Amino acid sequence: MRRKNKKAEPKKPAQFVGRVQMTREGFIFVIVDGQDDDIYVKASKTRHALDGDTVRVAITREKGATKRREGEVVEILRRSDKPFVGIYHTVGSQAWVLMQSRSMPYDIQVDAVAGAEMGAKAGMKVAAAVDDWPRREACPLGHLTDVLGEPGKNDTEMHAILAEFNLPYRFDPEVENAADHISEEIGAEDLKGRKDFRKTLTFTIDPADAKDFDDALSFKTLEDGNYEVGVHIADVTHYVKPGSLVDKEARERGTSVYLVDRTVPMLPEKLCNKLCSLRPDEDKLCFSAVFVMSPKAEIKSRWIGRTVIRSDHRYDYDGAQQIIEKAESIDTKGPDSLEKAIVVLDRLAKILKENEQKNGAFNFDRPEMKVECDEEGRPIRVYEKISKDANWLIEEFMLLANKTVAEFVATGGKLNGVPAKNAKTFVYRIHGEPNEIKVEGLKTFAKGLGYKIAPDSAKGGKSASETMKELLEAAKGKPEYDAFENLALRAMAKAVYSTDNIGHYGLAFKFYTHFTSPIRRYPDMMVHRLLAMYQQNAESQKKEQYEKECLHASEREIIAADAERTSVKYKLVEYMQDKVGQEFEGKVSGLTEWGMYVEIEPTKIEGMVSLREIRSDFFNFDEAHYRLVGRRSGRVFKLGDPVKIKVSNANLEQRLLDYQLVESDLPELPPAPEQEPKPHKTRKAASKATSPRKQIRKGRGHGA
Repeated sequence: MRRKNKKAEPKKPAQFVGRVQMTREGFIFVIVDGQDDDIYVKASKTRHALDGDTVRVAITREKGATKRREGEVVEILRRSDKPFVGIYHTVGSQAWVLMQSRSMPYDIQVDAVAGAEMGAKAGMKVAAAVDDWPRREACPLGHLTDVLGEPGKNDTEMHAILAEFNLPYRFDPEVENAADHISEEIGAEDLKGRKDFRKTLTFTIDPADAKDFDDALSFKTLEDGNYEVGVHIADVTHYVKPGSLVDKEARERGTSVYLVDRTVPMLPEKLCNKLCSLRPDEDKLCFSAVFVMSPKAEIKSRWIGRTVIRSDHRYDYDGAQQIIEKAESIDTKGPDSLEKAIVVLDRLAKILKENEQKNGAFNFDRPEMKVECDEEGRPIRVYEKISKDANWLIEEFMLLANKTVAEFVATGGKLNGVPAKNAKTFVYRIHGEPNEIKVEGLKTFAKGLGYKIAPDSAKGGKSASETMKELLEAAKGKPEYDAFENLALRAMAKAVYSTDNIGHYGLAFKFYTHFTSPIRRYPDMMVHRLLAMYQQNAESQKKEQYEKECLHASEREIIAADAERTSVKYKLVEYMQDKVGQEFEGKVSGLTEWGMYVEIEPTKIEGMVSLREIRSDFFNFDEAHYRLVGRRSGRVFKLGDPVKIKVSNANLEQRLLDYQLVESDLPELPPAPEQEPKPHKTRKAASKATSPRKQIRKGRGHGA
């Protein structure tokens, strides 16, 4: 009997769940957790998925040598609640929010009556959330979440950035009222069980414009020649009780947000600038880590607990730095004084820092650029922020306190470096090992420049950390140093909060947490509460619940950081608006299949040179060697290469800077052939979907 040949069933395409990152041309990239490569989806295959949505995507083409993975959205699992910012327009009884965002190409139809009730007027900048996008509708349907004000005004634009990331820029009156009713009095009951440091020399060191001082240092020379050093942190959780209105708001915010020209605090002003701010000549309640240290920074003993302090002086970084710079003239063997304390603590901090470097800690030297604004928020200067010894003094003692608190809980109070078998649930700040694939990319790049790479640890050679450090050390002072540092930074994992302690790779700490900034970080408040409970012999808290809280806190931190970067980008583009047409020297800072990113000197402001705009040759992105190669000339661009550019466009609304490569050594060629993805084609598709603009043009003169 013959068997019937069964037709092989077609293989089902692989499916993944990820988050949508949308482009202004309408196509999207789906980012899948745990995968380095995103999935490209054409505008016609998105099923109306929008930026921030969680979707299920099916792979339609696997990654090839020159092509990325492609897919199509098969299901929208969750619409993002993140608002989109645009300009409010009306035509008769209809209203739309017209988008100018680089992550949202479609206008949103909203209720005109509700808009009027909120005070929205045509031409105003507003925020709107998408509720639905029926398949046959030309554009998504949504509702206004906020009326931000007149476009171009500094407050409007900063509030627009906060709205874009779904971040509040004010407290509800109920939260403010709850904070205002917290008592300022410190009574005998509040002092019970606290060590009294009010007669110990104590001071703060903060930026000159700081208003909240959440950490202070105390100093005392002991009879045996050792020093008692106290790291005192504002006891925020004494005032903010779990489950209270203020606590719920702080948890939701997760962190303070630092835009270019303002701070959006996690706690209402009464708490962050008054009750919990360690201002001079005021009794303040703290949670402290106190150390007895030898002149060689050896830790002789440690104590952690609640205290009361009274700061003697408030220094800014410049004031403390001036004392450090005249250290030779200060008597460090005489009676304790503020100047002696700063000089001695600076010496101890330098030893601590040197020990960390020996233990494998990373120290990247990338310059930190700051934008200075005038009173009206206009950017007037971009400069490099220089961290001096005074900054590192504070940094090192905060690291020491954070590390000690984490070790205290993880080792069951023994502070011996050995994790307890049944360590109680705690909130750690963890940092995993670098991405192996990206480290290999750095090695390949370095080999291409003639650097010798030792075998990795799996072959009895060096660890990724040692390899990266050696490469950075070998490249110091050479043109490729910035490129190596850039690639090393990209290889590093992100630090997050977790109840699972894996240590902190970047700091080379076995135990680490965030204990020292409870005014501006909610995880520090969680740490204070857990620590207080465990010091009272409480049972281990529920791990599952705290892991959820860690995930939430990590997400809020990422959102805040994105908003902060966006505000900087906005101000940098604003700063460059009057420089269109000017030429600058710069360095290649990034490479992609569609463009070359360039940082100009001396401001390090980054813009993009589109490959389509380079007239001298057609350039392909060689991903394996991380470079651009000219098809005809063989000319190569790689990270760190010096180039000259001309500023061609500064798009403030989309926060984009376009540069044009200045070339004189190669002849111009015809325009480059189309490259994938094809933005100009998808742009047409997007414009068809935004048909409300046609209605608005027809209705000009009727509120448009």
